[in-house]
Amino acid sequence: MSSVSETTVKMTIDGQDVAAPKSCTILQAARLAGLDIPHLCYHPELAREGNCRVCLVEVEGARSLVASCVYPVAEGMKVHTNSPSVRETRKTVVELMLANHPRDCLFCVKNQNCELQRIAADLGIRKVRFHGEKREAQKDESNPSVVRDPEKCILCTRCVRACSERQGLDIFSSVNRGFKSIVEPAFGLGLDQVACSYCGQCATVCPTAALTEKDDTRLVWDAISDPDKFVVVQTAPSVRIGIGEEFGLKSGSIATGKMVAALRRLGFDRVFDTDFAADQTIMEEAHELLHRVKTGGVLPMTTSCSPGWINFIETLYPEFIPHLSTAKSPQGMFGATVKTYFAERAGIDPAKIVSVSVMPCTAKKWEAKRPQLCDSGFRDVDIVITTREFARMIKQLGIDFINLPEEDFDAPMGISTGAGQIFGATGGVMEAALRTAYEKYTGKELENLDFIEVRGLDGIKEASVDMGDGVVIKVAVAHTLRNAEKLVRKTLAGEADYHFFEVMACPGGCVGGGGQPYPTDRDVRQARIDAIYNADARMKYRKSHENPAIIELYDTWMGQPLGERAHHLLHTHFTPWGGRLK
Repeated sequence: MSSVSETTVKMTIDGQDVAAPKSCTILQAARLAGLDIPHLCYHPELAREGNCRVCLVEVEGARSLVASCVYPVAEGMKVHTNSPSVRETRKTVVELMLANHPRDCLFCVKNQNCELQRIAADLGIRKVRFHGEKREAQKDESNPSVVRDPEKCILCTRCVRACSERQGLDIFSSVNRGFKSIVEPAFGLGLDQVACSYCGQCATVCPTAALTEKDDTRLVWDAISDPDKFVVVQTAPSVRIGIGEEFGLKSGSIATGKMVAALRRLGFDRVFDTDFAADQTIMEEAHELLHRVKTGGVLPMTTSCSPGWINFIETLYPEFIPHLSTAKSPQGMFGATVKTYFAERAGIDPAKIVSVSVMPCTAKKWEAKRPQLCDSGFRDVDIVITTREFARMIKQLGIDFINLPEEDFDAPMGISTGAGQIFGATGGVMEAALRTAYEKYTGKELENLDFIEVRGLDGIKEASVDMGDGVVIKVAVAHTLRNAEKLVRKTLAGEADYHFFEVMACPGGCVGGGGQPYPTDRDVRQARIDAIYNADARMKYRKSHENPAIIELYDTWMGQPLGERAHHLLHTHFTPWGGRLK
């Protein structure tokens, strides 16, 4: 066994003795000692670059100040993080950024969530000493999900690294030099003209408002204010786990009842649960898997509920399309069902229904606009807002979220199961599908509903399920598109022996979606995932096919899973580029 002295180094930071692993940088060592060195380009989950220079510190014996986010620790090192030279240099660096930055903080969507704003305040900057020419660039609003504002870019390149390292897409790059430097897609194209997945992971790591979700709250307000409209809302499983963070609750707090109460106070006519539609999705997807296994259909079959994943396949691997389940996502199934089944039962003209989704995902905004999703005879989902947009609407009305009473979803599309709840975590769709597929195939009840092998934050997870009669279903789960691409290439090379695999475009699944509250890191994602599984364990029903509202839907109106009406309303098709480019 290695001794402590062989794995750590002893150093001092601001006169404090610190023992840090040899692999640490000065910034990481300072964090271990409870010291916060300000930084902008550094992100704990991304490769280190050291280009913003905000984290400069003084190391005795070094010829100049060093970037603490990339400078390695060493035995006996003496570091000063707040010497007069460090303070003045750091302040100058930030002032130079501010000199070339818009001064619209009061109106900015990231006001009070902006890292540049926070650091400037912490450094005591009350005015900018430098004045001169500013970067002028057009805002890119061509993408239905993500807005890019180059004038607010501070060239930290977090978006470049997130897009490359997490998703393998390399949409962004740094171009030009000096004052003309800018981060943008190749050839200056708009985000609607490149192979963007619309996942919004670039926005989750952007320290300013250079990348944000497209704000559609005005459309929701207009709909609610129209007396001729009947406005219904659905909320994804991850929203109830994340929304509380916007109001000071700790990560992983389950705020379902308060969320429902807030939605009613915003003025929605019905508050429904996307988990209901997640149970629908499992009914269709599990039966589709069993049908493919029994009839020799295209295998492996893969999930189709992550729109970032669908965009990825349609743009980069269209030859893989036959492997996608034809089942719509829960959002899509809900939209089609609410304007047919619900409208008929409630006696409401579907032309008057406005269907709103609250989603953790920016790519859901594009999914709602897909040309295929009009099977109800109308646009199935009219407006999509993210968890962050939902929080802004609550704040606009001055609703005291923390002290709201606990309220329940409306029936019938508010009744759901634990299987629908776990859709929010990577591996959740797979686990929910296996709970139903096993019992439908074997006719036996599962003794243990928890498929632990597909849970957790490993990039790719594999498992096998013995269905009896010599049939073993092999499955895999991947989150982030970089991991998913490994499974795609393996499949296309004929090397995959899976029957089914699940993909979520975002780290951790929907809990880490591009529209979730800031900040989102591994610890936050894990806390949200733990909450999701805790909620599942407490549910009365934990299998989609045992949801009484789903049973009634199929028995009285929908017919059999994969039947004619289900095929028309609940299934879709995919095409190269998905109709995105003209």
